[in-house]
Amino acid sequence: MVNRIGIMQGRLTAARGRGIQFFPAAEWQQEFQAAKTAGLDEIEFIFDLENYEANPLWTEQGRKEINSLSAATAVKVNYICADYFMRSPLSKDNVEILKQLIHAAKEIHATGIEIPLVDNSSLKTEQDEDLFVSALQEGLPTAQDQQIILGLEMDYPPEKFLKLLQKINHPWVKANYDSGNSSGLGFDPEEEIMSYGQFISNIHIKDRLLGDGTVEPGTGSADFEKLFRALGKIKYSGSFILQTARGPEGQELETIKRHAQFVKNLIAKYL
Repeated sequence: MVNRIGIMQGRLTAARGRGIQFFPAAEWQQEFQAAKTAGLDEIEFIFDLENYEANPLWTEQGRKEINSLSAATAVKVNYICADYFMRSPLSKDNVEILKQLIHAAKEIHATGIEIPLVDNSSLKTEQDEDLFVSALQEGLPTAQDQQIILGLEMDYPPEKFLKLLQKINHPWVKANYDSGNSSGLGFDPEEEIMSYGQFISNIHIKDRLLGDGTVEPGTGSADFEKLFRALGKIKYSGSFILQTARGPEGQELETIKRHAQFVKNLIAKYL
């Protein structure tokens, strides 16, 4: 399988005060052509809490439009980043949202849904972990039936993350690896990949300074050479999604092309 390079939704649209990551409600259609122009293979869609019922993933007409744009541009939507659960952590109170999102993912021919367990949704205690696992298990029959991966994005150190994946022990639960989160926390990428690499279904590419924010790839604390060398050892063949730092306003396409080339060079060297 050839490694695919994609973009986090919104990165090809000028932020105009909306922050580093957002659902581009008025511009999401145009991002398909922009991604094609940038030479990218896919867009990872964002499903956020705010106005989620207006998200095209949530409506039949919206999903048809996603499929139409994807077919016209050959830009896939393989993954959905469920930021909804960062604002409203997954629990038995909102697991029905996850189930409906799984059906939506199937309808647009996606591979998986990522559940962020960082920042506001971070699992701080054993009780937090137990409550999360209990809610997740309610959604697993739907995930298995629809064959949609549920990828966990976590701030756990590698050994602890591996133990959680082994505790859940389900073929449709995988790991989402984020190079920026890991570098910001000071984790060793080789230790991470050698620990739970076999569970990784998708990778977010960004760079962060230790204990600080996102910066241009190659200028922060992420050891990309070490990361890609380790990925080569496990023969990783999944996607790389650019969730990189924003450049100057209005130069989104140029910025993303530069970041994509950064990743392509690493793929050519190690994979």
